[in-house]
Amino acid sequence: MAATHAGSGRVIEAADTGSVWSHQCSWEDLFVPTDVDMGSSALDLGDGWTRRWTVSWRAGGDDTSCSVHDLVQEPVLTSAPMRHFTWRRDQRHRPGLQFLTSTGRHHGAESLEESRVLLALDFAGEVVDVVSQPLKIFFATCGKRSAHTPDYLAVTRRGVWLLDVRPEPLIKESDRDSFAAAAEVAVACGWRYAVTARWREHAFAGLDAMASRRRLRSDPLGLRPVLLAEAAGGRRFGELAAATGCEPVARAQLLHLLWSRQLGIDLAGPLQDRSLVMPAGETGR
Repeated sequence: MAATHAGSGRVIEAADTGSVWSHQCSWEDLFVPTDVDMGSSALDLGDGWTRRWTVSWRAGGDDTSCSVHDLVQEPVLTSAPMRHFTWRRDQRHRPGLQFLTSTGRHHGAESLEESRVLLALDFAGEVVDVVSQPLKIFFATCGKRSAHTPDYLAVTRRGVWLLDVRPEPLIKESDRDSFAAAAEVAVACGWRYAVTARWREHAFAGLDAMASRRRLRSDPLGLRPVLLAEAAGGRRFGELAAATGCEPVARAQLLHLLWSRQLGIDLAGPLQDRSLVMPAGETGR
């Protein structure tokens, strides 16, 4: 597993170095989260804090707000992004739209890192819907008011995630208070929270390769049943592709079967011809 979760719903521990089978993993197995408790000491969490802290979101072109205490009763999951996604020639980040097969829609991302989080959610997050920049949190710290806008609210079949995306080298001390505040709001609402700060080694490279064939809808040569049958008990990626007699097309179909989790590989290592491919329900030893 990539992380363990405290009873509060916070991600608190990093991953071990074991296998990450793509057909069995959850999306949080793919990244190493950052510790969000470091900023908690600066927060005003005295009695009644959920009524003093407020949250605003945008719906129908208008801004709406309420206390954190009342947030769970509000329709935040249908909100529009709090900020517009902008493009200009000299900007250092790369905003864009990421298509999710799980929702059938494009979702906004302000950077390549955010696009990668959306891709991981689409692959293994059991996603129902995702809202970009869903709300702004106004919280108290050290006698002053601060504000923070988390990057995503992801509704999954296993619960709701409030997410921030920040690569480890870019995390500043001032960010830690915001992350801790977002974690407290998530706990108060019964959500889970994480800061995606670093991918497990090799995990995203394999995921990116599979995603290149995620929308491959047709199988005119009928290779998928052959590949699924040949993979029983475990076969190497290169051997499977060569066994069909139509290797280039088989490689594309293999990547699609891996994306759809009908087959699996160990994402703890690089995806290559030597990678062991297992059918769904089986795991390599």
